[in-house]
Amino acid sequence: MRLEDVNLADNDNFLDGETPWRMFDVLREQAPVHWQDEGDQGSGFWSITRHADIVAVDRDPETFTSTKFVNLEEVDERQAEIRRSLLETDGPRHHALRRLLQRDFNPRAVAVYETFLRGLTARTLDAALPKGTFDFVKEVAADFPINVLARMLDVPEEDTSQLIAWGNRMVGNTDPDYADVLLHSEESERYRDLPFRSPAALEVFEYGRELARQRRGGDGTDLVSKLINQTPADGIPLSDRDFDNYFLLLVVAGNETTRHAISHTMLALINHPEQMEKLRDDPSLMPTAVEEFLRWASPVWHFRRTATRDVEMHGKRIAEGDKVVMWFASGNRDERVFADPYSFDITRTRNDHVTFGKGSPHFCLGNALARLEIRIMFEELLPRLADVRLAGEVRRVRSNFVNGIKELPVTVTTV
Repeated sequence: MRLEDVNLADNDNFLDGETPWRMFDVLREQAPVHWQDEGDQGSGFWSITRHADIVAVDRDPETFTSTKFVNLEEVDERQAEIRRSLLETDGPRHHALRRLLQRDFNPRAVAVYETFLRGLTARTLDAALPKGTFDFVKEVAADFPINVLARMLDVPEEDTSQLIAWGNRMVGNTDPDYADVLLHSEESERYRDLPFRSPAALEVFEYGRELARQRRGGDGTDLVSKLINQTPADGIPLSDRDFDNYFLLLVVAGNETTRHAISHTMLALINHPEQMEKLRDDPSLMPTAVEEFLRWASPVWHFRRTATRDVEMHGKRIAEGDKVVMWFASGNRDERVFADPYSFDITRTRNDHVTFGKGSPHFCLGNALARLEIRIMFEELLPRLADVRLAGEVRRVRSNFVNGIKELPVTVTTV
């Protein structure tokens, strides 16, 4: 691929599972800081594709702020205030909002879910595997993390399918199979004040508000109760709008990324049966393997920042106000950090991936839970499989934001 053929603004380039990686390879080698035109969809952005530069940008919120929003969509000041969540907040307020639920997501806190997770995994697999041929995303990957989230939110199990649908409709706002209203369409202007410009956000808000109404003033320990009944450490209470946006973030982030990581891992193991056999023969490799799963999957293609001042990187002048996009997936294939980065190797050590960010104030709050969910899923699944093969076309989400698989048809033979 030639440098002039690179177009990271075109969502169609993210459908085949190969083109994005070729574009990233060219950029890391020839233009590690690269200006990308967006046509009529935006003002353009700088692509940051090398591991070290991604880490540097992510760790410097004073120069590269999240407050101007973390997706490519450009919002005005009024929209920013209406739609602002934990992701789009920096400094002391971000720290205070993060601390509200930080303890609930630390390794010790999520470890208490292990027994529940193993039971849930068994139930999920008991339902899916006897079918022989099925969509792994629908029957396994989507069903699993959303049930954990439902337990943490203390919502009825029968609501999980609705939570999944809401996440798809919002995060998949550039995919015709998912979106009610496609981003950048004329109709999306009607929803410009909503997260992802999606009418699904209104349904999520209504659902969360009813939970809040029921639990306000109570002594519940679920995430909703903690959000509605605690005051952040900075002494500034959550407004109704703050609660709406925090709750919506939990619904999306608590399901989408882990689901896609599990799906990508299953596909990688199918395509590398020797790695699956190695892991089946030696289950003690699982903790190391999980880090390779996360590196390989890279379930979020990018996050954006905005330059707060003029700055120079690799000889390019980034101007104050420019969008600066950290392509985490590219960082996870950087040959300067990973030996043979396109080799899927469950024994890879010193796996310095940036899937969750790295040393940043915005380091993924749910990283310990995601690791636990992925580990338990494959600890339970692999011993049951005598054979697993693709049974049809792998279909990916049309998005340059979420690196998602929406259909993964498999045929399995159980032990």
